[in-house]
Amino acid sequence: MKPIQLPLGVRLRDDATFANYYPGANAAALGYVERLCEADAGWTESLIYLWGAQGVGRSHLLQAACLRFEQRGEAVVYLPLGEVVQHGPELLDNLELCELVCLDDLDAVAGRSDWEEGLFHLFNRLRDSGRRLLLAGTMSPRELPIQLPDLKSRLTLALVFQLHELSDEDKLRALQLRASRRGLQMSDEVGRFILTRGERSMSALFELLERLDQASLQAQRKLTIPFLKETLGW
Repeated sequence: MKPIQLPLGVRLRDDATFANYYPGANAAALGYVERLCEADAGWTESLIYLWGAQGVGRSHLLQAACLRFEQRGEAVVYLPLGEVVQHGPELLDNLELCELVCLDDLDAVAGRSDWEEGLFHLFNRLRDSGRRLLLAGTMSPRELPIQLPDLKSRLTLALVFQLHELSDEDKLRALQLRASRRGLQMSDEVGRFILTRGERSMSALFELLERLDQASLQAQRKLTIPFLKETLGW
């Protein structure tokens, strides 16, 4: 079954894979999300809520789960609610036809009665059809300003994981992992140089790595501090 097509321009990132995710202190969350993607996961393991600040990898894990299902030819949908909220809760209709539904930025629709009702009914349809649901937001379910009591009760059924920001050492390892997946060798010295000079969010660091990858290919040069200084003007 092919993924459901939504007229929203929402696309999964090709690099958002489990193999590309360096968990740091988030290993338990990664393990449970991977477990949710297994064919024999039951309903008690098929409702997970991830929360944390921007840049901790919430969207990455949701999209990685979608890609895992797509690789098996199963129907999935990823909805970043903050980007699609203006389209209304009708977007939730028939999503129980998907094996996996991933709803990102849940806090973007909390407190909106039409969306809350739509989410409540979607929860029930997914449960009744044995589908899986991955949710993510910037705050814990208890902190979400949900007004509909029935929806609040549904959220209490989820396995909840707070995702934590990577330490500097973990950021270094995450950069090295992502570089190696691109066929680049990044020494500790080069990685630490990037961390001390560049922006510190993982999204900015990965964008920088993309830039360095392209420059390295064009110049046919390895990642060294002189090359970084020349390429980035540092």
